[in-house]
Amino acid sequence: MTFVLTSEQQQIKDSIAKICAKFDDQYWLDRDTDGFFPEEFCQAIVQGGFMGIAMPEEYGGSGLGITEAAILAQTITESGAGNAGFAALIIGIFGLNPVVVFGTDEQKNAWLPPIIKREDVACFAVTEPNTGLDTTRLKTRAVWNGDKYIVNGEKVWISTAQQANKMLLIARTTPIEDTKRPIDGLSLFYTDLDRDYIDIKQIDKMGRKCVDSNQLFIDDLPIPKEHLIGEEGKGFRYLLHGLNAERILIAASMVGLGRCALDKAAKYARERVVFGRPIGMNQSIQHPLAESWAELEAANLMAFQAAGLYDSGQECGLQANAAKYLAAEATFKSCTNAVMTHGGMGYAKEFHVERYLRESLIHRLAPISPQLMLCYLAENALDLPRSY
Repeated sequence: MTFVLTSEQQQIKDSIAKICAKFDDQYWLDRDTDGFFPEEFCQAIVQGGFMGIAMPEEYGGSGLGITEAAILAQTITESGAGNAGFAALIIGIFGLNPVVVFGTDEQKNAWLPPIIKREDVACFAVTEPNTGLDTTRLKTRAVWNGDKYIVNGEKVWISTAQQANKMLLIARTTPIEDTKRPIDGLSLFYTDLDRDYIDIKQIDKMGRKCVDSNQLFIDDLPIPKEHLIGEEGKGFRYLLHGLNAERILIAASMVGLGRCALDKAAKYARERVVFGRPIGMNQSIQHPLAESWAELEAANLMAFQAAGLYDSGQECGLQANAAKYLAAEATFKSCTNAVMTHGGMGYAKEFHVERYLRESLIHRLAPISPQLMLCYLAENALDLPRSY
């Protein structure tokens, strides 16, 4: 299978690349240093008309598919923006997919246009401190008091909460002991990130300094019935609907980051002269970089195969998970090779590759670990017994 951009898709890629060119390596190095959120970059994407690339046209979007959203994500990371550029706006691009698919007409009319225009900024409040990848065991409770839901609990690793005024929140509305299966009894809400009831603590972390990660402490947050998406108790199923798309977007973005690191390494290898010859003449430099090129291209094909299947309405769980796994591993290796190719200067921030390496780790770890993806593939591709 080959994946070749259509003329329209190439035009999209070129237009996004032109926007990204205004935000050069120094811009992203500065943001990695000072930690200021890259709002001007986000606004440039909005002004270019790309924030709604995968949103329905009737709400102000472009009505395109996950393939075009993946092209957007990859072009951003490949430009040198890295994971920071991707993470700054991806929730606005596809995070509200549950609203698009399961929301009422009133909800979509009220919620989608402000996200596309970036008048609203949302965060995705799912992960909790003590449940990790076992999302069905979430402890945050939403209790109906006859007038509204009252929510209490904690969330962790919530990106862009410092910037957000809205959140997509999953909480348990039925105690787990009263459900037939742990997947039942979880409900999904899109509501205000009301700081009168939510304490937000930023997490100081290894990379992506300019895009905040946070812990949320929710104390008696009131949520009106109108902010419930779909039916009560089916929220986890609504989240599952968007997981394959999330995997595809992450895979495409990771390939972009890996390519960016590889390009920096190859350029340095061509120009750096040691012992009277460019270091790129040495096979010990050539072979790791060539391996990374091959691995990134293979991961890219898997990512866009998965995107094509998704857009055509076909099952793509295996391809989406394999793409995320392959892209994360290939990108981590590519970024490591880029640092090693630069030698001691790879450790210096001014050459950028150390930033790429730090940012490559984020989606090697999250939102699903490589080990759990391998478990999924073993069970669903090879019919091996479930191991967890």
